[in-house]
Amino acid sequence: MGLKRYIMVHHSLTADGETVSWGAIERFHTSYRHGGDIITEQGYYSLKAQGVTGLEKPWDDIGYGCGVEQVDPGGQVQALLGRDWLQQAAACPQGDMNRQALHVCVVGNYDLVTPSPEHLRVLVKRVILPWMRMFGIGADHIVGHRDYNSGKTCPGTQFDLDALRRMVQ
Repeated sequence: MGLKRYIMVHHSLTADGETVSWGAIERFHTSYRHGGDIITEQGYYSLKAQGVTGLEKPWDDIGYGCGVEQVDPGGQVQALLGRDWLQQAAACPQGDMNRQALHVCVVGNYDLVTPSPEHLRVLVKRVILPWMRMFGIGADHIVGHRDYNSGKTCPGTQFDLDALRRMVQ
């Protein structure tokens, strides 16, 4: 399992809503996939037999340890459990971060908008501060997926990681 030394923040790169939710992300991660679409197990093996590439098998759980999501139209935001925190994540293999980091995904597209104050409050109070205390992680070890994978913008271009680090100090 390895020692958790970082907290990595992600965003779903999608608008929060009924079809793009923590549950939908979990279904995606635990399904057979091709080209960003969920396919059946039969479809997976049929495409594999045809030599199609880019096929993915289901993961045993959602890739993140926690999610932060607006759960109703009234704006209530909750922290939701995902993969066991002590289990290796499936969110960022670069830099061995699946093993070294705790991963949280904030549902939303923070390339387009900034996270709401309520999303940040729940992220800090319900996820990051408890993880910092439990695992002895400092604010300087809160990172974005983009810090380890240049092809990603996580947690979004409009998500200020420095401001988040200041919030937890």
